[in-house]
Amino acid sequence: MEQQDEPVTLSLAGIARLAGVGRAAASNWRRRHSDFPEPVGGTDASPLFSLNDAESWLLRHGKIDESSSGWDRLWPRIEDLGDRDGMAHLMASAGERLAIPMMEPPPGAPEPSIADRRLADEVVRLARRQSPEEAFAVLLDRWHAVHVRQLTVSPRQLADTMVALATELHDGSAPVGRVLDPACGMGSLLAASGRRWSEQVPPPVLTGVDNDAAVARLTRARLALEFPDCERHVQSADTLRDAPMRHASRADVVLSYPPSNERSWGHDELATDPRWVYGVPPRTEPELAWVQHCLSVLEPGGVAVLVLPPGVASRRAGRRIRAGLVRTGAVRAVVALPPGSAPPHGVGLHLWLLAMPLEHPGNEVTFVDAADCRTTALTGRGTAVDWDGLRERTVAALRGSDVPGVTRVPAMELLTDETDLTPSRRTVTERSVGPVELRRAWAGWDKALMDVEDAAKAVREHEPGAAAPDDFGYTFVGDLERSTALSVTVGKAPADDLIQHGGRADDALYVVTPWAVPGAEPWVPAAQAAGLEAAGQGVLTSFGDVVVVTAADGFDVWVETAGPRLLGAHTVRLRTNPALLDPFFLAACLRAPGNDQRAGTRASSSSRVDVRRLRVLRASTAQQRRIGEVYRQLVRFRETVADLGRRGELLSAMLSGLLAQGRLTGE
Repeated sequence: MEQQDEPVTLSLAGIARLAGVGRAAASNWRRRHSDFPEPVGGTDASPLFSLNDAESWLLRHGKIDESSSGWDRLWPRIEDLGDRDGMAHLMASAGERLAIPMMEPPPGAPEPSIADRRLADEVVRLARRQSPEEAFAVLLDRWHAVHVRQLTVSPRQLADTMVALATELHDGSAPVGRVLDPACGMGSLLAASGRRWSEQVPPPVLTGVDNDAAVARLTRARLALEFPDCERHVQSADTLRDAPMRHASRADVVLSYPPSNERSWGHDELATDPRWVYGVPPRTEPELAWVQHCLSVLEPGGVAVLVLPPGVASRRAGRRIRAGLVRTGAVRAVVALPPGSAPPHGVGLHLWLLAMPLEHPGNEVTFVDAADCRTTALTGRGTAVDWDGLRERTVAALRGSDVPGVTRVPAMELLTDETDLTPSRRTVTERSVGPVELRRAWAGWDKALMDVEDAAKAVREHEPGAAAPDDFGYTFVGDLERSTALSVTVGKAPADDLIQHGGRADDALYVVTPWAVPGAEPWVPAAQAAGLEAAGQGVLTSFGDVVVVTAADGFDVWVETAGPRLLGAHTVRLRTNPALLDPFFLAACLRAPGNDQRAGTRASSSSRVDVRRLRVLRASTAQQRRIGEVYRQLVRFRETVADLGRRGELLSAMLSGLLAQGRLTGE
């Protein structure tokens, strides 16, 4: 018999994802419903079910409906492949078929199974009903959301900034011929280059290399769909060991966010490599190997912009190589970015702007400390990166303008024992604090202190009752959902090309994600967010909704009072029936210490919280209102304490500065 009859299968977890519920719910359906589909494969412990049978059963029992988004119904089948690379190769094969002209798979690509080919056929059919480029972007974004911890992707705003700075450095007398990213990942920097230069005549050649074959294939398909008029070359190779571009045409522009802190990058076998013009990189300095590689593939007049960890600028092991780069004029500028600009979000990364060495050194290095390029977020939860301000400051610095946070240092002054290239150490400015500023800071402290005292007084009035919590009893979110006391809606990651970062437009909505830097949340235009919800591809919050972040390392709960916002991956909206359930009471119960641990689920590569397993106190409507009111008071107490801490830090910094300047005499 031919294998064409082999059904497309999925596991119980896949059925659960198809219906937007937890795996436990699908297991319960199988036990409770006699007409639940019979397994067609797998094992007793891990049965597999026919996709067609599962969809028919879910439709028949109202678990899904015919109006569901095509991608919402198709994506769980892709995700049920389980294997990251298997998902990537399937999506890439669909992208290759959608490209015009159609592309052949790259050499060495795995041969798909009959089931995979059928699934790819469905992806292609669905994508052709809309823009293939947009459809592939949706798939790529969903794949990245599933594997976000395994991949480092340059955010769009950072990629566009790097291209803008490369444009400023590059000799504009001729078009950009070739753009190279030697560690291209998902192709964010090459895509930004295409957006900037694809309409020039002739368009640039976009070249990428990555040692992950599945990711390189995805990027190859992505660029073919987004920039069909550009010549493209993406291959899988180990850039440092194989140096695949050394004997090809050199690049006019190199953009890269290379891997860092690698210990097995090839130090021993590359000890005599001719790329190490400035010295053999120490084993602990792989980033300086990437810097020298990028310089080695530049055309005369070419420029490179790299994202590097801040330690590269100052670690003692790399001082001789840094000195050689400065001495020859290869380092033109170093820019300190604000934390939150790119993963890892807690680190203030650096941009190194490089160019071919000067024939007649006597140069200077421009240092730009842009760590303060931040704007106040409207949510009041922190600050966001001011990308426009960062670009303006850096471009002005490269053009020779005198702007705050910029210092130009002659190369000879940098050639010390350390050759420290940290911008903040070169752009130190003493903040002048006068009596008026200090009085205002003390006034702010006094007000914050009174707010804390008022909030604490309200909370302190409540004494522990004699009755133990067990007297009330407990229920679970899943039970409340079945009783119609609330509805559970899982957030959905918006397409990558919709997401913006930095200063938010007035008519835009924030996207809630577990790993966003507080106050630096990404955002999407409001009209597009509304369109996503109308199409079943987005979830918007409204006043009174309870929002739950379900990632175990980012678990959080709050009642929406500043919405609407768009919920991204690993978030859930709980919309209560006010006649049955008070939202503030619900949030108080869900935030109880240890509740997330009881509801946690463990997998091989992730730890999540199953929101339906979160425990909730059983209480009457009157009791709910009383508990909800106390919870609001507790939230107010927590917020005022945090504000007092911030004002205390500000005052301490002011007073320390005055003391160090000899201006705090005590008289």
